[in-house]
Amino acid sequence: MPKFDIDPETIRKLAELMTETDLSEIEVAEGDRRVRVSRATAAAPVHFAAPPASAPAPAPVAEVSPASHPGAVISPMVGTAYLQGEPDAPPFVSVGSPVKVGDTLLIIEAMKVMNPIKASKGGTLTQILVADGQPVEYGEPLMIVE
Repeated sequence: MPKFDIDPETIRKLAELMTETDLSEIEVAEGDRRVRVSRATAAAPVHFAAPPASAPAPAPVAEVSPASHPGAVISPMVGTAYLQGEPDAPPFVSVGSPVKVGDTLLIIEAMKVMNPIKASKGGTLTQILVADGQPVEYGEPLMIVE
């Protein structure tokens, strides 16, 4: 490997250019030679002002997440949710519909396979949390049966 002569003046000029342009790194290549100059940037100190004193806010009402609801129907897979079997067919269920164990609530398409999602408990459908044709994630709440 040939000796690589470093020109200190070139390094100084690159450092000045970095300072002028507020760069943290610069690289110059000439033929098969490369010079890269970088500098560590110190994070600016963050100052937090104390919030103004005020009367205590009332305690917020705890909201129940649909995923933790005991009647939540949770997606067992990633895919696309469909609320009816065919585009022109009526939906499997609607809000207020009575639901029995084993009733098909919706279909999730995953890798071109239609997977029926069935009710694991009976009751009344109180919420539909997804739209027809909406992508869904594993563990996402889809519906609430109470």
